[in-house]
This record gives sequence, C-alpha cells and structure tokens, in this order.
Amino acid sequence: MILRIFAHGMAMKDDKLYTPARVALTAYLKGKKMRRTPERYAILEKIFSTDAHFHVDDLHRKLEAEGYHVSLSTVYATIQLFVEAGLVRRHQFGNQPAQYERVPQGVNESHHHLVCNVCGRVRAVKDPTLIELIGNLRYPTFKTDFFSLYVYGICSRCQKKLKKEKESKAATSTAKKKKTQNH
Repeated sequence: MILRIFAHGMAMKDDKLYTPARVALTAYLKGKKMRRTPERYAILEKIFSTDAHFHVDDLHRKLEAEGYHVSLSTVYATIQLFVEAGLVRRHQFGNQPAQYERVPQGVNESHHHLVCNVCGRVRAVKDPTLIELIGNLRYPTFKTDFFSLYVYGICSRCQKKLKKEKESKAATSTAKKKKTQNH
C-alpha cells in the first residue's frame, strides 16, 4: 500500500480513487459556475482516504484533529454538494443520523448493508450472487445505476453480549431461587 501525504498533512492511500473524484468535482463546479475552494478539495480528499461510512460530525472532527480548520456548516454544505455531484451517497439506517459513503467514479459498487439494531454498526457487504440477481432485473422505464439494500438484524458482537447478559440473569435468578428455598 502506498501512503502519500497531501496538503494539510492528510494521508492518502493512492490516487486511483481520489484523482477521478477530483476531476469529477472540478468539472461539476465549473459546470455550475461554483468556486473551486481548497476546503472542498480537502474534504473530498479526506473522504476518499477511507472506504468506511462516515457521519458528517466525525468527518469534521477528523479534519480539525489533522489541523485543517473548517466550520461544521461548511462541511455539511460541502457534503450536500458532493451528494448532488454524485461523489458521495447518503444513507439513512433506521432512526440513526445520516451516514455517507464515497462513490468511486466509473465504478459500479453495488452492495448491501448489514445494520445492527442494537449498536447501530453498519457493515457494507458485496455479494456477487445478489448483485447478479438484482443486476439482471429489468424495468421497462427505468435504468438502474446501482442498488443499495439494507438488512437489519443483530451483529455478532451484540449477539455475544446479549447471550452473556441472558446467562448472567439466569444465573442470578437461579441463585435467588436457591437462597429462597434454603430459608
């Protein structure tokens, strides 16, 4: 893995995803006659340095921690601009705050999301069989660009935690019954 340092000390894995996104942003901004600000490109760079889903507030904190000072309202406005430009996708998982993910340019990255109802953790999963099945669906008046499927349940960590809690309650209940029977 190549690690490169760009403006403001932010780390980038490589240019394969960032450069096409930067080109797309520049074209979008020119087409809309909008300013090409350093803040917009710094935010884009930070987003494309990871493949994880993110909350806007967390992104803002990471930018601040790395010494790039930009207001939270600027980050929110920029993310909305990126959504409109097709650089970022917005997800609403249940009643959680919105999460976002980067959209690699020229790559069809259809996937589904496993969402834990207990802790709220989200995991993106690529299932070739499911992608093929949905990709083969044809709608007469609709052209599919990508799909995103949300699967809700309980993650393995929370299952283990809930099992331990249940076992602990059962043990406590058994101990109370024995104590009551002995008196």
